[in-house]
Amino acid sequence: MKAAYRMIIGAVLCMAIGFAGCAGTGSSSGGNFLYKSYSVADGSAVAGEGRTVLFQGNPLVLSGTGINVGDTLREATLTQTDLSPMAITNTKGKGKVRIISVVPSLDTPVCEQQTHYLSEKNKGLDKMVELVTVSVDTPFAQKRFAQEAHINNVTFLSDYKDAEFGKAYGLFIKGPHILARTIIVVDANNTVRYLQVTPELVQLPDMDKAFAVAKSLITAS
Repeated sequence: MKAAYRMIIGAVLCMAIGFAGCAGTGSSSGGNFLYKSYSVADGSAVAGEGRTVLFQGNPLVLSGTGINVGDTLREATLTQTDLSPMAITNTKGKGKVRIISVVPSLDTPVCEQQTHYLSEKNKGLDKMVELVTVSVDTPFAQKRFAQEAHINNVTFLSDYKDAEFGKAYGLFIKGPHILARTIIVVDANNTVRYLQVTPELVQLPDMDKAFAVAKSLITAS
């Protein structure tokens, strides 16, 4: 019964958020992704148990221990697209600045645009930092998305098993079993230096602000 409820809620979320269908919306445009004018969030929600984000003005409750700026990156095991496990603290960019983009589902237009923006609009940062995308999509779906979108400069990690990452960072939304939309910048010492949890799921995070913080960390080093 609970599983069926989650499926119904997830489907409603995907349709009502303006996500134009939850299956097969990954870009197949050969690198010519058409960006749309989605709203960019101003400010941040607070991660953590009992905190909320909004879905079209309606609150959704977060689960897990909230992460904050200044905290050290927490251990959480995710799954790579080849099905091998990977700790978020030990990705290939360990020891460098990293930008972690968290999306509810890649197969939705807002999440798709967030991921393309991370890959294509980072102003050359991808040559100096690791770009990471985390979602609850299966590793197979993430791999398919990356191939269709022609994205090869982003590390895709799946939290599909039991939302270990979402719970460890206070970003898990139990009902629809998704993660809150978030952008995190981590320095070379695994310290969170920038964090934005979009207060409203339909909004994009301020990716340019995250890029600016990442660039400042590189310059400072």
